[in-house]
Amino acid sequence: MIKTASWLSVGLAALLLAFLTLLAPARAEAPRTSFEPLVIETAQGRNDFMVEFADTPALRSRGLMFRPSLAPDRGMLFDFARDQEITMWMENTQISLDMIFLAADGSVTRIARNTEPFSRDIIGSRGPARAVLEVAAGTARRIGLKQGDIVRHRMFGNLQ
Repeated sequence: MIKTASWLSVGLAALLLAFLTLLAPARAEAPRTSFEPLVIETAQGRNDFMVEFADTPALRSRGLMFRPSLAPDRGMLFDFARDQEITMWMENTQISLDMIFLAADGSVTRIARNTEPFSRDIIGSRGPARAVLEVAAGTARRIGLKQGDIVRHRMFGNLQ
């Protein structure tokens, strides 16, 4: 009877381990949030995006990690609540991104183009910034984005 109970315990433990292993990829999947409108104005015109809004430490820390793709009209806007030196990295980020650093008024202060997936290299704002907009690599070039262009979003109070 004791041997049967031991084998039953081992079997249940193995089954539990297998079940937890199957759940691991689901936990690695980035949490989905609602999308908000965002507009980038360049010399070429208006560019409409729908973005996820990362305004908590947990959301900013997770960012776009573990995403296999990003649509050309999607992105993530990171709100750091005040102007400061911002540092980012690409750890666990599978796709190359353009990182657009933004002042409190929504103006572009720096563009880090075609960032390297999975890199732990630090990508800094190189001066005070309030926010970072991450979009698919090549987007900044495609829309003609330059320093000084304006990003419009409710966070900046300039969405029209």
